[in-house]
Amino acid sequence: MSGAFTKSMARNIFFGGTVFFFLLFLALSFDSTATLPKRDNRANLTPAVANGKKIWETRNCIGCHTLLGEGAYFAPELGNVYPRRGGDFIKAWIKGQPSGAPGRRQMPQFNLTEQQLDDLVAFLKYTSEINTANWPPNIEG
Repeated sequence: MSGAFTKSMARNIFFGGTVFFFLLFLALSFDSTATLPKRDNRANLTPAVANGKKIWETRNCIGCHTLLGEGAYFAPELGNVYPRRGGDFIKAWIKGQPSGAPGRRQMPQFNLTEQQLDDLVAFLKYTSEINTANWPPNIEG
């Protein structure tokens, strides 16, 4: 083998790399299509969860909070708040806002009804049951 890098060597590397990464792409695609249905929890999707998601969206909660890593980083991650704190704590926390603690960021008072609070808690419970492959790695979000 000579010390020069020839045109045919470059072509072989290009085609070999293209085939390798195309096969890798296919393998990862097939693995994803086989794995994701096993992680599905649509069976737990209830009307209360759908209503809670609507409340989450209309109150723009994601403008401050993250949910499963998506959203703003102004306030805590809420994808695992239900197992950490429980539904009663979540409802009491939302009712007690703004806390008025000096020097702390304040959550607005949304004046939600009991039914709306129950639906929002159902939505947060549903999101906590999603198999996220242990994300976020920090239990406190």
